[in-house]
Amino acid sequence: MSRSARPLTSARVLHKIKELTKPASDVSTAINRNPRNLERLRIAYKPSGYHLEKPGRSYWHTLEINSSGRYVSADVKHFENGIILSASTSEWAIKQQLYKTNDTSAFVNLGHVLAQRCLRAGITEMTCNVEAVAGSKLEKLLLAVQANGVSFKEPSRLPNTQPWDAYRHEKPWEVSEESATLPTQNKQN
Repeated sequence: MSRSARPLTSARVLHKIKELTKPASDVSTAINRNPRNLERLRIAYKPSGYHLEKPGRSYWHTLEINSSGRYVSADVKHFENGIILSASTSEWAIKQQLYKTNDTSAFVNLGHVLAQRCLRAGITEMTCNVEAVAGSKLEKLLLAVQANGVSFKEPSRLPNTQPWDAYRHEKPWEVSEESATLPTQNKQN
């Protein structure tokens, strides 16, 4: 059997992948292939929508909650790619842990699961146009998502500065000496 006709094995495939993805020794830069990188740096395009639209489309990620008579689902929607993350009480793993799939504990646990999935995907900010009544199940879901580290306020897009502008905004990827705070050591005698 010739060498080129050998069947692919997992060890050979892994070796080939490592060989192809190993950076060259003389390269000092790295390429970020994260599709959400420009959004994290606040320089990506953010649609503004039409001024008559309500609630508007000025977001990168937004939260949509759908509640039926039996199940509750929450989706994180990207303005360009549609639904990128979802959680629902109709999922087998979530449904098995709940007594009912549409009571208050289901809403709270769905908020915990959605927040965990958002953080694993790297989504820490999103908009939420859902209006919840005080003390409702929906409000408890939103509070559970916020309590687990997801903010419902997206940062604004950096304005495009022109060469003749007198004031230039600080870039989020650069840290200046004045903005960096060092912890002070309390000296006790």
